[in-house]
Amino acid sequence: MSKKLVAYFSAGGVTAQLAQTLASAIGADLHQIVPAEPYTSADLDWRNKESRSTIEMSNKSFRPAIANKIPNMGEYDIIYLGFPIWWYVAPTIINTFLESYDFAGKTIIPFATSGSSGMGKTNAELAPSCPGAILKEGKRFASQTSAAELKAWTETLQ
Repeated sequence: MSKKLVAYFSAGGVTAQLAQTLASAIGADLHQIVPAEPYTSADLDWRNKESRSTIEMSNKSFRPAIANKIPNMGEYDIIYLGFPIWWYVAPTIINTFLESYDFAGKTIIPFATSGSSGMGKTNAELAPSCPGAILKEGKRFASQTSAAELKAWTETLQ
């Protein structure tokens, strides 16, 4: 039996709620990806061209630092990777996370929250950050998706 991890970044708590529901539904360990410099409300104002998130997302090579590491990443075979959709892709902190470990031979399954945007070019932007991993096609979920729905989704990925 493979060991599963739900790792997530949540800017406003929506993705955290979904990640907790998923981890509980599938019996996975849970890890919050914490930015070294926390995001403020002003940082997350996507309408402001000078906000931190706008600046980070306009520079695809930008890698925000992460405050916490997973000491035992080698124990996990399947990583469910959660995040909010920013500008039709994963926030660049997700690239930072992927580039922090060797995921060769591991399965990574993205999942996201968004007000209305789909996954966009998420996998195309994440793939270079996790060479050798099996990167499955991700899915966007509503924040209130049930545990039963999430578990059923994971079963379709087997």
